[in-house]
Amino acid sequence: MKYAKTLILVLLASQLSGCFFTKLVSVPMRVGAAVISIVPGAGNSIHDTIDTAAETLDDVPI
Repeated sequence: MKYAKTLILVLLASQLSGCFFTKLVSVPMRVGAAVISIVPGAGNSIHDTIDTAAETLDDVPI
């Protein structure tokens, strides 16, 4: 029961901070970018590119 209340609270809080649909797409992009940034050499440039794309997606007025 405590888990359900916490889940409901988190879902409500996510609705208050911007568009939920863009967050559904941009959050996995950011997590993937964080994982890719571990790769030596090209990881940081790929991370920056994906992060820029996620920021652009966050700005879409849906």
